[in-house]
Amino acid sequence: MISPFVIKLGIALFLGMLIGIDRQLKHKPVGMKTNMVISVASCLITMVSIESVSRFSIPGHTNMDPMRLAAQIISGVGFLGAGVILRKNNDEISGLTTASMVWSASALGIATGAGYYLQAFVAVIFIIFSVNLFPVIIKWIGPRSLKQRYLEVRIICHESQDPNQIFKRLKELNIQIDRVKVKDVEGSSSQMELKLLTYEKVQVTDLYASLKSVEHVTFVEVESR
Repeated sequence: MISPFVIKLGIALFLGMLIGIDRQLKHKPVGMKTNMVISVASCLITMVSIESVSRFSIPGHTNMDPMRLAAQIISGVGFLGAGVILRKNNDEISGLTTASMVWSASALGIATGAGYYLQAFVAVIFIIFSVNLFPVIIKWIGPRSLKQRYLEVRIICHESQDPNQIFKRLKELNIQIDRVKVKDVEGSSSQMELKLLTYEKVQVTDLYASLKSVEHVTFVEVESR
């Protein structure tokens, strides 16, 4: 007969693996191994915390909280999650979803260690759906603004280029300009950094080709967010 603690650790391992597979399929920094380790370790700490009450406490003399150790997991894993949150040069913050998935892996381990198997399985289904399925559905049935995305564009052009020609081309493509930064570069050229708001149907390659065809434009770089 398989020991109950082995079953708990096995379930925690499986749930952590599901979270890790989701992250790894998206090529995120925290994959299967990390999430499985977090989930199993959280499960182990929770089991130790609960079992310690009956093993070491003396009735009428010792007052022990069975979830004291488990409560420390949440704050401890928070430091690990913070390590995957990045702030880029354009002030964009990334990694929040991955950090939340790391935190949820510890929660699944705690629930499994405490014996709440059904709740843990339902939770992991809801978590995976909330990351992969629900955003697609809401974007499909929701307002049109949910289908918008940001593009980062860097353009280098000769000083004789009229910037209004670039803005006119963007207007023809029905692209909204959110931010503009212009500066001089080496030689007789200038550089424009644009943050554009557009719809998903606009292809990055089409935008690149359209801007590249503008007279006196020598360099175009387009990055999708």
